[in-house]
Formats: sequence, structure tokens, C-alpha cells
Amino acid sequence: MAALDASVETALDALELAARRRPSRGRRLLATAVPKLVAIGVVLAVWQAVAWLRLQPSYVIPPPGDVWSAFSDQFGQGHITEAIATSMRRAAEGFALSIAIGTPLGILLARVRLVRVAIGSVVAGLQSLPSVTWVPVGIVWFGLGETTILFVVVMGAVPSIAQGTMSAIDQVPPLLVRVGRVLGARQLTLLRHVVVPAALPGYIGGLKQAWSFSWRSLMAAELITFSPDLGLGLGQLLDSGRQLSDMTLVLMSVLVILAVGIAVDGLVFGPIERGVRRRRGLEAA
Repeated sequence: MAALDASVETALDALELAARRRPSRGRRLLATAVPKLVAIGVVLAVWQAVAWLRLQPSYVIPPPGDVWSAFSDQFGQGHITEAIATSMRRAAEGFALSIAIGTPLGILLARVRLVRVAIGSVVAGLQSLPSVTWVPVGIVWFGLGETTILFVVVMGAVPSIAQGTMSAIDQVPPLLVRVGRVLGARQLTLLRHVVVPAALPGYIGGLKQAWSFSWRSLMAAELITFSPDLGLGLGQLLDSGRQLSDMTLVLMSVLVILAVGIAVDGLVFGPIERGVRRRRGLEAA
């Protein structure tokens, strides 16, 4: 017994020492940023090499410098900030509405067997359906307006949120549910205090995936749904490059769309997911 106590104490001391030796925030940030910057540098170097070799004319594959010039010009005219603001507003509205619809639907699919049997396969099929297919439907139903874009975003994100919610609840350990019932929790109380908190990490992960679906759906809707009354979004900016056969504007728009999507994932969903995992003891503080 004494030997066991000594080994446990030694292990705890080792854990405490490891925690004390944890790298500083600056070093952790550097360790995260450097690989990303190196990867970006490699991509830019390959891109510039292809432009120098002139495997394609410059109007087909423009060098990075020309794309940066296009970005500076569009930013100076205010088009970049306007397009990002417009698209982010649409994305936020559509994603919020999708959460309000998809979360209760996912809970019903997970907890009510009849609902799951009736529409579970339909929801799964809708998730695999390309979101661009909803654009003609929205145009016919709602015309060329904001409602069509919102409709496409919702139809692209709701199935993913519902599937993610159902999957997260399905992965809740049955032991937790049984313990909750033993302690007297029933129906909504059990769902609120046991099932939903236990499923939260998986649910947040599902929201991250659903965000990518909603962002792609928004870009598809903005590319096709064009009207002067809609304002300038990132999809419209990309389509204007296509109409002008301006490849620098096209590539610049693609890169901005990519950067915004990555930024939202890293700055919004990343901290939320890490915070939830830490509170659940799934990740070191």
C-alpha cells in the first residue's frame, strides 16, 4: 500500500511539474502561426513559379502580385468591406435561422423513434443534395431577392445541423441517461440537464460542419441570384470578375471568400469548441 501511495504521489508531482513547464502563450502562438505561414509561403512560391514559367498566359494564371493589386484596388474603393459585410450579414441571419430549425428537428430525430423512421432518411438525403439546386426553386418561389438567398442558406444548413444534433445525442453514454432517470429526471428535465449538456461537444462540432454548408450555400446563391437591389456580396463580386473575364478579380474573390470562411471557423467556432471541451474535461486548460 505504501508503495502504491508513493507511486501515485510521484505521478501527481510529475503532472504538476509538466503543467508548470507549459510553454508561454507567445511560444504557443508562434508554434501555431509558423507552420501556417510556411504553408502559405510555399503556395505563393509555387504560384509565382508557375506564373514565371508562363505555362498559361497571364490573363489565365495571373501572378500573385497582380491579384494583390486587384485586392488593393477593390479595397480602396470599399468593395471588399461592403461585400464582406453584406455576405456576413446574410450568413449570420441564415445560420441563426438554421440553428433555430435544425436543433429541435435533430432532437426529435434522436429522441422520437417514429420521427426518425419517418423522415430520418429524408434529412440525410437533403444533406447530400447540392445546395445550388435550391437556387432555381427559391427564385421561382420568392423572386430575385434576399428571401431567396436566405432560403438557400437555410436549406443548405438545416439538414447538417439536424444530423449533427442527432449524432451528438446518439453518442451520449447510456449510463448517464440511466443515472439521470434514477435521480428522478424525466422527459424534458432529463433532456435539459443530462442529454443536452452531455451532447454539447458533439453538437458544437456539428455546428462547425453546418457553417461550412451554409457558407457554400450562400456563395452559390449570391453567384446565381443577381439583382441591383441586392447589394454587393462576395458571390456577386466573384461573378462580376467572371462577367468581365478578369481572372485577377476572380482569384482575388476566391481568396477573400476562403479567408473569411477560415476566419469565422477559427475565431468563432474554435474558441467555443475549446471552451466547451475544457469545461467537460476533454481538453487541458
